Amino acid sequence: MRVKRGVAAHKKHVKIRKATKGFSHPNRASVKRGRQAVTKSLQFQTRDRKNKKRTFRQLWNARINAAARLNGTTYSKLIAGLKGANITLDRKILAELAVNEPKAFEAVVKAAQL
Repeated sequence: MRVKRGVAAHKKHVKIRKATKGFSHPNRASVKRGRQAVTKSLQFQTRDRKNKKRTFRQLWNARINAAARLNGTTYSKLIAGLKGANITLDRKILAELAVNEPKAFEAVVKAAQL
């Protein structure tokens, strides 16, 4: 007896349609185009998780540099001083201090310059 695959195919199509919610019309309307769009979007998703980390680190570095210059030093001298003084604050925390707690950041800069 032959096996008809309508139910399985329909289920696959519904899965693709669900995944393409919010896409542009051709990618939503056509299952073939939709499958291609979903595959590509998953590639972008993987790539952009890495890029997000990269861009946040750039932002933190810029904030640290701006605050360091207000305290009479530069980013590179500050980071070198922190390493020399064995202060293990990561850039995320340093940027947070620079923006929200300028007095605490100033104390960190002073400790790094010793």
